[in-house]
Amino acid sequence: MSTVPEVCVGAIAVDDQRLLLVRRGREPAVGSWSVPGGRVQLGETLAEAVVRELAEETGLEGVCGALVDWVERVGPDHHFVIFDFSVEVLAPDPVEAGDDAAEAAWVPLGEVADLVLVDGLAELLHAHGILDVIA
Repeated sequence: MSTVPEVCVGAIAVDDQRLLLVRRGREPAVGSWSVPGGRVQLGETLAEAVVRELAEETGLEGVCGALVDWVERVGPDHHFVIFDFSVEVLAPDPVEAGDDAAEAAWVPLGEVADLVLVDGLAELLHAHGILDVIA
């Protein structure tokens, strides 16, 4: 476990009533769906990290927009402070899983709540008007 909290980012991309999601290939929450994202590297701005993680996990290029929200995820072996940003994807297709993503896909907004999502994601998306329903 890291001895200090780690700063992370998430990319919330909506295109044509679809949300860009990745299925996690590593712990924590392996197998669950989340927005693309990960740890901020030393010397990298939050916006740079969002764009990098988007490309690494989905093969897509995007422009980082406004901060949507932030959350903390604390477990027995991690403490992440995650800043989720709105992202405009420049060319939404094709999407390909990469880095630590087992799968990447554009999911129709009406089907997102049917997936096994990482803890708190449905509530965050609902609180910000991205999802109408969370269960």
